[in-house]
Amino acid sequence: PKQFDIREVPIPKCGDDDVLLKVTMCGICGTDAHIDEGEFIAKFPLIPGHEAVGTIVEIGKNVKGFAIDDRCVADVSITCDTCFYCRRGQSLLCENFRAHGIVEDGGFAEYIRYQAKKVYKIENLTDEEATLLEPAACAIHGLDKLSPPVGIEVLLFGAGPTADEYIELDRQNPGPQWQKLKDDNPYGFDVVVEATGVEKLANDSINYVRRGGTLMIYGVYENKALVHWPPSKIFVDEIRIIGSFSQTFCFPRAVAYLDGGKINLKGMATDVFKLEDYRLALEKMNSRRALKIAIKP
Repeated sequence: PKQFDIREVPIPKCGDDDVLLKVTMCGICGTDAHIDEGEFIAKFPLIPGHEAVGTIVEIGKNVKGFAIDDRCVADVSITCDTCFYCRRGQSLLCENFRAHGIVEDGGFAEYIRYQAKKVYKIENLTDEEATLLEPAACAIHGLDKLSPPVGIEVLLFGAGPTADEYIELDRQNPGPQWQKLKDDNPYGFDVVVEATGVEKLANDSINYVRRGGTLMIYGVYENKALVHWPPSKIFVDEIRIIGSFSQTFCFPRAVAYLDGGKINLKGMATDVFKLEDYRLALEKMNSRRALKIAIKP
């Protein structure tokens, strides 16, 4: 943690059921900042990067449906399929859950190997835009957990690019804006999604949930972060609290939506850094002065 260097390592060996990608771009996100701090579920030493885009340069002998030079992305999750949760159909809760770029080596490198069953071809997105596919897959899982009915009112805490109304808080004195948000919405919101990973906001977010509403905890937090919610409020207001962590099996829909052009991603990838400037990329992301940052190996 907090220490990294760029070095030459062997190109990953492509197994019979794998494909080897030459990485063209790899997104960076808040999870990488937590990994840099030694937080989350990361194991070291590690090549981070869990939002890789690349072209196929080698194909395992058992793999069908792919060709050399196919542009691809991959679902980075790895599950055992044999533990208590996997056998119950809850693979995301796998007791042996791993992920490329978090536990296994990832995409901040020239090459990365994936199981072919986890790889998806893309046709239309630019490399920069394609780095948004992994976050989109995670968001789809969150929507699956929420199962929101049509017409509900949602408050999302987080620096997202689209919304019906966007409020940028005064970082020096946000109090009046928070109060105005409450005054303008006296009944709160049907769903509140806390996606910042900030402990204070996780604690405060319940105060914006409408009676009978739902609070979703979606951000990645410091391991030491704690919440203190009044159980009487949860009880009397019948507030549902759910978590949403990563995803499994959501990539096909993410690719269909984004690569199919159903969502306009133009301008969302705002910055591209060279691999040797990884520290600068982290600093830019932590400054909140960029929407989506990518690393080009």
